[in-house]
Amino acid sequence: MSTSATSPVAFSGFPHGALDFYAGLEADNSKAYWTEHKQQWEHDVREPMLALVDALEDEFGEAKLFRPNRDIRFSADKSPYKTHLGAFAATHPGCGYYVEISATGLKAGGGFHAHATTQTARLRQAVVSESTGPQLEQLLAAARGSGFEVLGEKVRTTPRGYAADHPRIETLRHKELMLIRDFGSPRWLETTQALDEVRGAWQALRPLNEWFSEHVGPA
Repeated sequence: MSTSATSPVAFSGFPHGALDFYAGLEADNSKAYWTEHKQQWEHDVREPMLALVDALEDEFGEAKLFRPNRDIRFSADKSPYKTHLGAFAATHPGCGYYVEISATGLKAGGGFHAHATTQTARLRQAVVSESTGPQLEQLLAAARGSGFEVLGEKVRTTPRGYAADHPRIETLRHKELMLIRDFGSPRWLETTQALDEVRGAWQALRPLNEWFSEHVGPA
């Protein structure tokens, strides 16, 4: 689940207090810490993130902020809070643009996060196709060259029904494809340049997201 709201102010950067908040949360992931520092989270983390996605909405659509608390029902880790705040602007369920702030700084990216096995099946069919697979490889290579890391759950061996020596076997192993550019915590993080950097990252991934929309589609 996620939350969204209208941003009351223009984006001016992420205060260093955002990183400090999450550094403290990593050291003490407790309700007591959260309660004591909630105002800092609101002012230094949530409000700037809302302002950031509000500034990007006209170009990329509405983004929603993920909830700060973790779903611990089926997890061995019972830490109650996430150690980052993320936001996602969906082009369709499972595909879109992502931004995150944490103790280590800013990340931005996007791509395809599988919601159903049918989506993964369509992804792999498009990867093996000679009309669409090479195009995807070119888009992924361009993204890597621009500083993105290719992430996403994948199988360790060969997906059932595909040849182990397929020229695009590494991509075929993926159940989903997500790309992230890790900016870290440069000085411009506290300025409006952070907006420009996230916008640039999302623009760079637009051709990939269009590929996913066309060839993978919703669940």
